[in-house]
Amino acid sequence: MLLPGHPQSTPQAVTAGTWARNRIIAYISGTSLVVLDGVHTLIQTLYPSEIHRLHAAVLDERTGKIACCAERKVWVFRPNGRGGDYLKWELQTQITLDATEDDDATTLSWGTDQELLVGSTNSLTLWATAPNNRDTADVRLLWRRRIANPALLVVFSADASLVATVAENDRLVKIWWKVSIGADDNQFDFCYLPHPRAMTWMQWRQPVHPDESVDNVLYTITVDQVLRVWAPVYPHDIHVLQLWAVVDLRESIPRAPGEPANDLHHALIIDNKVFRLGVEQAVATAGNSNHEMETLQRLIEIANRSPEIIIVFDSRGKMSAWGLENVACKARKTTNLFSIVQSENSGFECGTREVRFLAFVGGEGLTVLAHDFEGRITWLEARLQQLLDPLPNGPRLKVKGIWTGHDGAVESLVRTADGRSLLSSTRANEHLVWTKFQIGGATTLLRESVLQPLDEVERAVILENGDFIMTLHADNVALWDTRSSISTELARCEFQSMAKMLCLLLLPEIIVDPPTYHVVAVDENMTGIAWQVTLPLRSSKSNGINGNTPYLKELAKFDLGPRDGLLAIVPIDPVGWNAVLSESLDMFSREVATTISKSGLLRSWTVKVYQKDAKLKWLATSTVETGIKNVSLSKGNSIRKIALVDESRTELTIWDSKAAQLEYSQVSGEGDIIRDLDFTSTPQSQSILAVGFPHKVVLISQLRYDYLNAGPAWAPFREIDISGVTPHPIGDSIWLQDGGLVIGCGNQLLLYPRKIQGEDKMLDSLHLTSHSKKKMDDIFDIVSELNGPLPVYHPQFLQQCILAGKSKLVELLLVKLYKELRHYHEEIGLDPFLGLSVDTYITREQPPALNRRASTFSPFFESYRENDELSTFDEDLAAKLCELLMNIALPHMTGPEQINLAVIVESMAQVAKHRRSMDEQGAQYLLFFRQHLLRREPEMSWREITWAFHSDSQEILVDTVNRNCQERMLWSQARESGIFMWLRDQEAIKRQFEAIARNQYTKSDEKDPVDCSLYYMALKKKNVLLGLWRMASWHREQAPTIKFLSNNFNEPRWKTAALKNAYALMGKHRFEYAAAFFLLADSPADAVSVIFSSMHDPQLAITIARVYEGSDSGPVLRNLLETRILPSAIGDGNRWLTAWALWILKRKDTAVRALLSPLSTLLPEISSNPDPSSRLFLLNDPALIIFYKYIRERTTTTLKGAHQITPAMEWDFVIDTARVYDRMGCDLLALDLVKNWEFLRVERQRGRNLLRQRRNSLIIADDPMPHANGDEVQEKAPWKEGLVKPPAAVWEEPDMSWAF
Repeated sequence: MLLPGHPQSTPQAVTAGTWARNRIIAYISGTSLVVLDGVHTLIQTLYPSEIHRLHAAVLDERTGKIACCAERKVWVFRPNGRGGDYLKWELQTQITLDATEDDDATTLSWGTDQELLVGSTNSLTLWATAPNNRDTADVRLLWRRRIANPALLVVFSADASLVATVAENDRLVKIWWKVSIGADDNQFDFCYLPHPRAMTWMQWRQPVHPDESVDNVLYTITVDQVLRVWAPVYPHDIHVLQLWAVVDLRESIPRAPGEPANDLHHALIIDNKVFRLGVEQAVATAGNSNHEMETLQRLIEIANRSPEIIIVFDSRGKMSAWGLENVACKARKTTNLFSIVQSENSGFECGTREVRFLAFVGGEGLTVLAHDFEGRITWLEARLQQLLDPLPNGPRLKVKGIWTGHDGAVESLVRTADGRSLLSSTRANEHLVWTKFQIGGATTLLRESVLQPLDEVERAVILENGDFIMTLHADNVALWDTRSSISTELARCEFQSMAKMLCLLLLPEIIVDPPTYHVVAVDENMTGIAWQVTLPLRSSKSNGINGNTPYLKELAKFDLGPRDGLLAIVPIDPVGWNAVLSESLDMFSREVATTISKSGLLRSWTVKVYQKDAKLKWLATSTVETGIKNVSLSKGNSIRKIALVDESRTELTIWDSKAAQLEYSQVSGEGDIIRDLDFTSTPQSQSILAVGFPHKVVLISQLRYDYLNAGPAWAPFREIDISGVTPHPIGDSIWLQDGGLVIGCGNQLLLYPRKIQGEDKMLDSLHLTSHSKKKMDDIFDIVSELNGPLPVYHPQFLQQCILAGKSKLVELLLVKLYKELRHYHEEIGLDPFLGLSVDTYITREQPPALNRRASTFSPFFESYRENDELSTFDEDLAAKLCELLMNIALPHMTGPEQINLAVIVESMAQVAKHRRSMDEQGAQYLLFFRQHLLRREPEMSWREITWAFHSDSQEILVDTVNRNCQERMLWSQARESGIFMWLRDQEAIKRQFEAIARNQYTKSDEKDPVDCSLYYMALKKKNVLLGLWRMASWHREQAPTIKFLSNNFNEPRWKTAALKNAYALMGKHRFEYAAAFFLLADSPADAVSVIFSSMHDPQLAITIARVYEGSDSGPVLRNLLETRILPSAIGDGNRWLTAWALWILKRKDTAVRALLSPLSTLLPEISSNPDPSSRLFLLNDPALIIFYKYIRERTTTTLKGAHQITPAMEWDFVIDTARVYDRMGCDLLALDLVKNWEFLRVERQRGRNLLRQRRNSLIIADDPMPHANGDEVQEKAPWKEGLVKPPAAVWEEPDMSWAF
């Protein structure tokens, strides 16, 4: 839908015609020329002048040119000639009138041969605009004539032989005709057509066909509402026009009793050209009913008389129709003027000002454009046989659209919380109130009221669905009644503030009758004022209020407290459109605003109003340190998503204020400055963000979290580009209730519905249509598909089940999927739960093992027995399932996701072979290692490395990794698998590292000893390396290297020499070889530093330290972990790496805390510089809680670490993880987590801490437990790590009443 702008109230503001089989409609609005080809189709908006308002526009149907004028300028635009969707107009020439005589153009008309007649305040001028041989305009002045009064209208006749002109407030129409013969000699003569009153409108009759020769007939209308028809009588003097007929418009529709006598009447003139085409269409589309045939027969009888039709309208919606027969015929008859319809309901009310009509064939039959000088153009359609039916048949015209809008550029848009009403504001302090309105099944905006206060409006809020407006000014607030077309001020309240007010917020409350609202304003000093607004009863039509209650009063002043350099405060958009404040003031209350400091600190606030005590209480619900200074734009919604734009307006970030994490970051391209942000939501409360750029709006949808693939949490899915229809940059954009988006650009409001029309490259990139016959074109459906619960056969759900230790459930689901796909049909679909009950997914125990089962069919159906039906997941079933997945497109899955599912099936089959001989931790690593190989990912994540580190089946894992490398593992492959990070046995580490040293040496045909030097030096096998150098006779460095390595490096001088060589190699950027020489000099700390800092290989640095020192307690490894690895992990927010490093450092209790405590406060002695990426949502992996549950009860030390975690922290950890599962689409796992989680509880009894938990596992004693008096208990027997110690206490289910 379109609101292209406020049309000018001038006679030639609208022009229409047909060129190259294209229907073209153009009208002027402010400084713009709007070109359309349908009620909802905008072709182009042209801005001839940036400052001058246009006065007239006219279309040349012969060439497609459009001319418009403003003051002394006339612009001529020509079509580019490409047609279709590429039809655009470009400036051909500009005509400047004589500036010495203050001559302003007021009216235009096209003649033949691209001649343009310009009427102005002082003259009439005729210009030639035809292009020359170089396709450039050859503008020449052909004729000029001074006039006494400013021209109101100049109009060429259809054959351009006559010109009719009239001046403002003039009753004499001049008819001009050319009297000269030569092409370069243009002389005109004229005669008068006298009228008793001043003229308001005139137009010439148009022929049926362009080449048809007809008499020139002129229609004129005067201020006394009388239409006169002028026609030639003498065939040889065609310029001599005489009065042929008179139609009194007021007498055409009888006035009802009590109606004013000065009621305006308006005339629509339908030329015989349009009428005949309309009759032909009516005949072609007529129905078979008796009434339809009767009305059609009457229409044909009228058409046989070849009349011109005059339809008269009054302001009440009544109409009458007249026929003019044999116009300009010499033989006058009494039946030349006949009545067709008398005083019937038209379905269109004209209003109280002048209305000009244009008619053409189209739509349902006849299309009428009604230009109301109040500032709108109404698109009307009617079936011609119904329009001219003399019998009463209800409204005859149907409104298909209304073109209106602002006169100046739109600067801001404000809506109600429910998105039903809208306030648009311009730089000229003009404000329009709009409400949603349905026209022909489509949603548009209906202009309700205009607000033009004397002082500038700084902020505004909408009350009572647009019936009232409250505005904020420099030192006062005002309440306006907008229930009429012109707003009226009801009340004004002065205030004093020491700083500038930054916002005006309407608090979301439950409204009763009489409606009472509370509005607050906050200034730069974090202080504010609250006002109470009481409105009339909803049932009352008057402005009075019972009693002496004022409309507007100051309720309270308040102070938000923190003085941290407030930059902005923004209201929170409601998600779901019905969120209101709760009765209590707590952390669960709906947020109303977010404050933003200059340093980038976000605080979200909720508030409660105590009306009786005349006070407000504010509560900060969350705080987020974003690090983004001087935020330029911000927007938030009630599900705690906040979008920010940096100072340069190029970087967009989206934050989750509750979890204090970053969900999205994107830097726009060069020249794309972000101008606007606005949130909306689907009925399922899924967020959509509209990001406005100068000439486009990009819609960004939230996505399911995808931790395993590190997928984004938000993604663009639609781009609305307006650069093809207007060059004006976007001023603002805002959402409506039903998902429609309103874009304000220039003086236009463009309304884009939820349905996506045409192709969209962004949408196609999401692969949502690859497996569906019906294309998804509703943005709410698209966002719901991108979010919401996943089917249980989705790869992400299966992967998370594996991480949660539900491998048996995954096998059951894959078997069920196989059985379903064997009989799958796309019309029937696939059950998202695969026929399993919810209890199957949330049971505490694993599903029972699957076995082969015999068929239960009776012998009668023996031939249908499914002998090959499998009930056990193995390699055979996996192969068959993969084959089905290659041929069947599963619902709710994209192509890449289905490929990922096949990878999971294959990986599960490989792991199933080793299931009995490995623990759950090893199985998880092996499963994701197989997926890693099939998907060719760069490295195993620290999550899988940590699981493998705690596995007791490392021998199988090592064997699997080696077999994958064909027993020739290189360091690059070792780094991918993370083998030296998760191996615990020192002997196994050395054996594996020595194998890598050999493979590094033999990896090339040349067998360069340099490639393996670092590895043999780490193993302290210098002699082996020396032997390899003796065999490298081809190497140019052989002789000096052998000589150097033959020395005794236990001596200080040779250590110094080795160090010098190492530094020299670093200067040549041979860092790996330099590290080898550092090891040769017995300086492992330097070697590790070079590897970490220069080679950027933390895994190699850790491995060298572990191998060289021969244990995990060496000083080099410890220093590396404490000074490099841990600060980096904490700065990046990597909890997996942090927990692994702390475990290596024998700080197992802190490792447990690292899984859920804030990393920045975990180790105060370790300094780290948090990176913005450390707040990324991907770091809050839901598998952390599974690992926490496993590790917290593994040893007594980890149990002590769990003891330091408060119940509130563990509660938040569980709830946050459940929320993450929900955002991932794994709602069943979230339900399973909150249903089956067992809390640790600390009981404090007389100075004694007692841990209680119900458990089924045993605890390894690796640390003495504290005695009741606080002293450590000395063990009577030497406990060794690995022995099982009896439980210290019995655990009980915690009491969770504290959380509620």
